[in-house]
Amino acid sequence: MKSSDFLEWGGVITAILYTLLIALNIGAELIGFSLLFISAVLIALWSFKGNHKGILILQLFYATAAILGFFRWLS
Repeated sequence: MKSSDFLEWGGVITAILYTLLIALNIGAELIGFSLLFISAVLIALWSFKGNHKGILILQLFYATAAILGFFRWLS
C-alpha cells in the first residue's frame, strides 16, 4: 500500500468511525474528537502531498474543531 493510499483511506475510515460514535450518542465524545483529529491530520497530509489546497484548509479547520471540542468537553 502506498503512503498516499494509507493517508487517504486511514483518514476516511477514522472520519466514518468518528461520525458513527457521535451520531450514536453513547458518551464516546472524547474518543470521537480524537478520531476526528486523527482523520483531519491524515487527510491534511494526503492533501498536502497531492496539492489539494481546498481540502487541506478544510482539514485544518476540522483539526481545530477537534481540539476545541476536546478541551470544551473536558472543562
